Amino acid sequence: MSAHADHGHELIPRPQQTPDALRAALAAVDPARLEEMQATKDDAFAKAVAWQSLSPVQSWVLTWARDIEIARRPDLSTRYAQAKGNLEHEDPAIAREALRELSAVLDEALKAVRG
Repeated sequence: MSAHADHGHELIPRPQQTPDALRAALAAVDPARLEEMQATKDDAFAKAVAWQSLSPVQSWVLTWARDIEIARRPDLSTRYAQAKGNLEHEDPAIAREALRELSAVLDEALKAVRG
């Protein structure tokens, strides 16, 4: 786990980027998504075989590491939920700001897991 003084409390340490570690972390922070994780994992591995490439598996790991980063950090999780809730706001300015904020949260989480 890396210490990050800039965002405060973390529910769990950042997991290693392995399927088993990511699954255990997701079970701790967002167990309702475990079935989704397994389905996307199965799809990524099938594509990897068909394409003879590890890129689908690498993409799967990075996507779930990013989503777990958001779920394990209340600061990001709150921002993500608020932005997602305003994406279809009737005021176009609020919807645009929500899209910008959602993108910012995803970028921040991705940068964190990439180190």
